[in-house]
Amino acid sequence: MTELAALHALAQALGVHTEYVDGLARPVSVSPETLVRIAAALGAPISRPAEAGAALRAVEDARRDLVPPVLVAWNGALEPVKISAGGAIDADLALEDGGRFPLEIRDGAIHATGALPSGYHRLAVGASGETATATVISAPLEAWRRPGTHRSWGVGAQLAALRSARSRALGDLRDLESLCRWVRERGGDVVTALPLLPTFNSPPAEPSPYSPVSRLFWSELMMDLGDGTRATPPPATLDVTRGDVEVRAALGGRTPDPSLVDDELARYARFRGAQAKLGRNWRDWPAPARGGELGAGDVDAAEERFHLVAQTEVRRQLRELRGRLDPQGMRLGLDLAVGVHPDGYDPWSRQPLFGDGISVGAPPDAGFPSGQDWGFSPVLPEASRREGHRYIAASIAHQASLAGVLRVDHIMALRRLYWIPRGMGLHQGTYVTYPAKELFAVLALESHRHACEVVGENLGNVPAEINQALDRHRIWGMYLAQFQSPLTPELAPPSSRDMALVGTHDTPTFAGWIAGNDIVDRVRYGLLKEEDAAAVREERDRATRWLAERMGCTLEEPRAFFAALLEWLGRSESPLVVPWLEDLWLEPVAVNLPGTPSSTRPNWRRPMGRLLDAIVADPELARLLDRLHRARNPDR
Repeated sequence: MTELAALHALAQALGVHTEYVDGLARPVSVSPETLVRIAAALGAPISRPAEAGAALRAVEDARRDLVPPVLVAWNGALEPVKISAGGAIDADLALEDGGRFPLEIRDGAIHATGALPSGYHRLAVGASGETATATVISAPLEAWRRPGTHRSWGVGAQLAALRSARSRALGDLRDLESLCRWVRERGGDVVTALPLLPTFNSPPAEPSPYSPVSRLFWSELMMDLGDGTRATPPPATLDVTRGDVEVRAALGGRTPDPSLVDDELARYARFRGAQAKLGRNWRDWPAPARGGELGAGDVDAAEERFHLVAQTEVRRQLRELRGRLDPQGMRLGLDLAVGVHPDGYDPWSRQPLFGDGISVGAPPDAGFPSGQDWGFSPVLPEASRREGHRYIAASIAHQASLAGVLRVDHIMALRRLYWIPRGMGLHQGTYVTYPAKELFAVLALESHRHACEVVGENLGNVPAEINQALDRHRIWGMYLAQFQSPLTPELAPPSSRDMALVGTHDTPTFAGWIAGNDIVDRVRYGLLKEEDAAAVREERDRATRWLAERMGCTLEEPRAFFAALLEWLGRSESPLVVPWLEDLWLEPVAVNLPGTPSSTRPNWRRPMGRLLDAIVADPELARLLDRLHRARNPDR
C-alpha cells in the first residue's frame, strides 16, 4: 500500500472525507497535510503521511470492542447484538431507572426479550475473557409532535434587541412575555428567540448568541430586574457589558439557595470565578487549573457567588414564565447553537470531548466564496460515542425543557461537520462524519421527554441523507422565501414538512434584501469583491422582482409586497410560519452579517428600531398579523 493510499485508508477509518464537493459545486481533493492534521485531532498517532500505515493499525486495534459503544433501539426494538468472540457470552442490560431487562443469548448474539422502555440504558458484555459496555439509546423513531393538525404562526426576535420603555441596556424576560402576550392576542402561539445562552460580557465582550460560554446554562442578562429607576437612557447600541453591570448591581449581596445548586452548576460557577482570577483563555492557566483542578487561590469568590446566584435566579424566572405561558397555549421557540466559544466552560470541563487545534466552519459557497470559520472546536465523534453522547443529550435537554419548539442550528452537524486545522486556509478543511443514527435518536428521545417539537436548519450545502432523516424522524426543515430561485418555472409554496420563513438572522431583512444592503456590506467588509458586486446586484434584482411578480406586487411597494408574501406563506401547508419581527416595519439593517467579526461590524448589537411599547400599539402591525392569522385559519 502506498503512503497516500494508507493515509486515505486511515481517513476512511476515522470518517474523514478525502474528497468532497464544495458550495460552488466544485470537486475538492483534500491535501495530505489536512488529512494528517485532522486524523491527529481524532486521536490517531500520526504527525506526517509516512506514519499513516502504523496509525491505521493502531486505530483498528483500539476499536476491536465486543460491542459498539452505542446501540440504537428504535421504538424500543433492539436488533440482535452479534458477538464475534468465541465461547460463552455474559450480558446484562441495566435500565436507566435502575432495573434490569431480560436478555437471551443464542446463535452467538444477544437478543432483547421484548421492547425496551425509552431511555439511555447500559449493556455490559463479557466473552472470552474480554468485557465491554455500550450505551443503548431506546428512542421513538419520530420526534414529538402535538396531537392533531396545526397551522400555527408566530414571530422571531433577538431578545437582547427587544427593548421597551422600561428596559435597561437589553431586553429581558418581561419584554419577552409582553411580546408573547401580544402575539397570542393576535392568534399566534409561538415566539422564537435566538439562543438564550451565556456569553462573555466583560471587555472584550463577545455578544454573539452563537458563541456561548456553555450550552448547559442560561444568559443572566435576560433576567427581569424589576422596574427600579434608570439614571440614564438605554444606550444607542446593545451593550452587554453595561447589561452585565446592571445585573450585578441588582444581585449584589444575595446568596444562592443551596438546594438549587447542582454539581454541574457549582463547577460552572467555579470556572467563571477562575476566569476572573486567571484570565479568560483557560489554555494559558497553570497546569492543574487547566486540567480541571481549581484550588481556592485560583477562584475569585465573588465572581463564583455571582454566577451561582444568577443561574439559580434565571432558572426560577424561566420556570415561572413557562408556567404562565402554558395555560395560554403559548410556546417559546429556542435555538440550539451548533458550537461553543473555545474559551468556554464546555471545552474546559470536557477536554477529551473537543478537538484541539481544529475550528469548525463551512467550505466556499456562493455567499462566502472564501469559506467560513465559526471559531469553535468540534466535538469528537468517537469520544462522544464513548460517553454515550451524554453532553450532546444534556445540551438538547437544557433547551427542550423550556421550549415548545426547538430549532437545531446547522442540523447537518448530526451527519457531518467541516473541520479546518487552525492556521490553514478556510478552503483547506474537509468534512468529518458523525454518527447520525445515534444523534437523531438522542434528539428524538429528548423531544419526547420534554414535549418539544423540532425544526432542523437544513440550509446551505445539505447532504441528501439529512433531508431523508428529517422526513423519517418527523423533524421539520426550513423554507426561506428569500432562497426561492427565479431559475425554477414555478414558485413552489412551503410544504407540510417545513417551517416557513421570509428570512433568518443570517440573511438580510426583507427590506434590506430588496435594497441589496447586504451586498454593500459584503463589499465593505471584504466578503465580496467590488468587481463582482454588479453581477450579484443584477442577480438579486432578478430574484426580488421575480418573487414580487408572483405575489402580484412590485418592488416599488415593499409594504404591499411583504404583506402579500406573508399571506401567501400563511395559506401554505406549512405547520408553522414565523416572520422576523423587524420585517413587519421593514427594518433595513440586518442584526448580523455572517463572516464578519463583531469587532468590525456591530453584529448582535443593534437594538430594534422601535420600542416594544410602540410595536404592540401600532394598528398597522396588528392588521398585518391579523392578515396572517386569517390566512392560517381560512375557515374561521
